[in-house]
Amino acid sequence: MGLPFALTIGAIAFILGVIWGGPFIEILRRLRIGKQIRVELSEAHQKKVGTPTMGGIMIVLPVFLISLGLNIVNVVRTVTGLSILLPLGVMMGFALLGAVDDWEGIMKSRGPRGEGLSPRVKFAGQWVLALIAAAIISLYGGGFSFANEINLPLISIAIPVSPIIFIPLAAFIIVAFSNAVNFTDGMDGLAGIITASAFAAYGVVAFLQQQIFLTQFCFILVGACFAFLWYNAHPAQLFMGDTGSLALGAALATVAIMTGQWLLLPVIAVVPVAETISVILQIASAKFSRRYYGVDRRIFRQAPLHHHFELVGWSETQIVQRFWLVGLLSAMVGIALALI
Repeated sequence: MGLPFALTIGAIAFILGVIWGGPFIEILRRLRIGKQIRVELSEAHQKKVGTPTMGGIMIVLPVFLISLGLNIVNVVRTVTGLSILLPLGVMMGFALLGAVDDWEGIMKSRGPRGEGLSPRVKFAGQWVLALIAAAIISLYGGGFSFANEINLPLISIAIPVSPIIFIPLAAFIIVAFSNAVNFTDGMDGLAGIITASAFAAYGVVAFLQQQIFLTQFCFILVGACFAFLWYNAHPAQLFMGDTGSLALGAALATVAIMTGQWLLLPVIAVVPVAETISVILQIASAKFSRRYYGVDRRIFRQAPLHHHFELVGWSETQIVQRFWLVGLLSAMVGIALALI
C-alpha cells in the first residue's frame, strides 16, 4: 500500500476521468454552462466564449469519491486515517465556493440578476475555510507530525511555533495559493499541468515521510488533473473555472503544510507564485505612477504574467509548454531540497 499503489490508483483516476469526461462536457453544453471572457483579453481568447466551464467538478468529484472510498475503513479504525479528511474537506469547501462564484458569473451572462460573488464575499469565504483548516491542523497536533512548527530546508531544523502564530500563517498560505492557482488559470492546460507537477512533487515528499494517506491523495489528484487536461489541452473543450482553481490551490497549500515543507511551496509551485507577484506589481506600479507622475505606467503589458508573454509574441502553446518546463524543474528542485 505504498508508492506503487498510489501511482496505480492515480492511473485509474486518469482512465476513469477520460471515460466520463466526454459525457460530462456534453451535459455542461446542454445546460449552457459556458465561459465568459474578459473584454480586455485578446481576440484569440474572445473566441473561447461559451466553452463549458466549472470543469473543476471533473477533478474534485472523482478525487473525493476515490480517496474516501479507498480509506473509509482506515478513517473509521485509525487516528492517522483521519488525516485524509482534512485535504479532502479543504478541496471540497473551496470547490463549493468556486462553484457558487462560477454559477453566479454564468447567471450574469443570462440576465441582470446574477453578478457573481463580490471580491469581499469571496475573499471572506476563503479566509473562513482556511482558518478552520489551519485550526484543525494546529489543534489536532499529534495526528499531523509537523503541526505548529516551521521546518527549515537544507539544515533540517524544525522550529516550534505558537498556535497563535501558526493558525493565521497557515490560513494565509492556503488563501494565497488558492488565489495564486486562480491567477494561473488563464490558458488552455496551464493551471492543470502546473498543479499536477506540484502535487506529484509533494506526493513524493509525503511518501518519504511515510504519510501514505497523503501520498494517495496527491497521486489521485495528479491522475484526475491529467484526465482534465485530456479535454483542456489546446484548443480546450472544457475550462476548470474557480470550481477547480480555488480547490486545487487550497488543497496544494494544505498538503504542503501537512508535510511540514511549506517553505518549499514557492519553489515547487514557482509559476503560480510568479503569476501572483506579477499581479501585485502591476497594480502597485499603476497606482504609484498615477499618484506621483500623473500617468498610468505599468511594469507588464498585462497581468497575470502569462498574458504579458502573450502580448510579447509567444503563442499560447509556447507559454504553456515553457511554463510547464519551469514548473517541472522547480518541482524537481523542491524534492531535492526536501531530501537534504
